[in-house]
Amino acid sequence: MRKIFAIADLHLGFSLDKPMEIFGEAWIRHHQKIKEDWLSRVGAEDVVIVAGDISWGMRLEESLVDLEWIDALPGRKVLVKGNHDYWWQSLSQIQGRFDTIHFLYNNMYAVGDLAICGTRGWLLPTTEEYRPEDEKIYRREVMRLERSLLLAKEDPRIKRKMVAMHYPPLSKYSPDNGFVQAMKEHDVQDVVYGHLHDRESWNQAILGQHQGMVFHLVACDFLNFRLKEIAHVSER
Repeated sequence: MRKIFAIADLHLGFSLDKPMEIFGEAWIRHHQKIKEDWLSRVGAEDVVIVAGDISWGMRLEESLVDLEWIDALPGRKVLVKGNHDYWWQSLSQIQGRFDTIHFLYNNMYAVGDLAICGTRGWLLPTTEEYRPEDEKIYRREVMRLERSLLLAKEDPRIKRKMVAMHYPPLSKYSPDNGFVQAMKEHDVQDVVYGHLHDRESWNQAILGQHQGMVFHLVACDFLNFRLKEIAHVSER
């Protein structure tokens, strides 16, 4: 039985002077906490979704050591772009470069009969922060999610679907948007997301059963720097 785990917002910066403890004591040596939990729970055939904000690097060269750190950990990894992942400019530069990493971007990743689909996401319509200039980016991200889900639908192996995004795909201020509609149309079962880092945001986050899906907030500080186990996939 293969396990599917998820975590987000690693904010690695091994090649940079970017100490995360400025965000609080909990972040002291946060990467070591994540690594210890990862090593104790993840097997070679398991899959770990890393849902965005992976590295502080502005250029790929600055982020290579962070990606190599992830690559060296057990399991297969599926990475989603976050709003701080400026190093992620071209899929052709990174896809296939690492032995155990798949970059989720206009594609999907199959684990047995399970499809992991996703996109970065964006600010949501009807929320306070949303501006007219966000509309184009929002619509593009919805289209990317729809494409990922359609690829899963067209694959005869796939019986169930999971979505990974960096931004929350819904909120109490935007409960029925393009992301939610696409996921409902394609019978998505589990949704993982990150991006939220303060207690007020955590208290308002949509968690658990909602609109026929199960929503998981996997920002690493919310999880106390531990992976969250999301699903199992039969070896058959």
